[in-house]
Amino acid sequence: MIYLTADLHGDLDRLQQARKPLRRHDSLIVLGDFGFIWNGSKAEQKLLRRLGKGKGTLLFLDGAHENFDLLAEYPVVEFAGGQARKLGERLYQLLRGECYTIEGRRLLCMGGGESADTADRQQGVSWWPQELPDEADFARCRASLAANEGRVDYILTHTPPYRLRRFLVGEEGEINRLEAFLDELADEADYRCWYFGQLHLDRAIGPRAVAVYRKVLPLWVPPKKKLFHRSEQK
Repeated sequence: MIYLTADLHGDLDRLQQARKPLRRHDSLIVLGDFGFIWNGSKAEQKLLRRLGKGKGTLLFLDGAHENFDLLAEYPVVEFAGGQARKLGERLYQLLRGECYTIEGRRLLCMGGGESADTADRQQGVSWWPQELPDEADFARCRASLAANEGRVDYILTHTPPYRLRRFLVGEEGEINRLEAFLDELADEADYRCWYFGQLHLDRAIGPRAVAVYRKVLPLWVPPKKKLFHRSEQK
């Protein structure tokens, strides 16, 4: 079974709770802002080794709040039909624009996001310009989709398409290059359902889009709208 949650921000208690239903051959995918690779300390490295030996396989997309310099130091390996960074025995980062086949499901992944509070953050310490994908990431995603003849089972992102963000938060704001690309992807891809994080909401938007935050969702069970509600903002 594949499970989803999002925006852990390095919260170990939340991660431990999320892994409780996992069996050895299950996977938990965190939809961005994983947050456990932050300062590179010995304690952090020890924790990552421990996380890589926990129940099931732990996978994550990068969000806006990751240490991208540290992530880049880990090796890129073959994983589930795509490329992924290996951080531990069963701990991987799912890379931008890659398509993976896990338990027979094709998952198109695109991490990345944009911090709303960069003025309060320090570059290279609490904020990294790599948080937003570039044209090479978008080209990889287009190529992955084309290699699958435009059809995947699920799209997993940290950031929602702009049209969904506008619908959910009620504010138009400026559209960044990632949101514009995801709007394009939503028009071009054939998929069953799109799951995303970032907004700190647990909410289904019709049958084909789901905002994920604190819930731990089995991937291919259709969500029931009544189970979803607006979560408290941190």
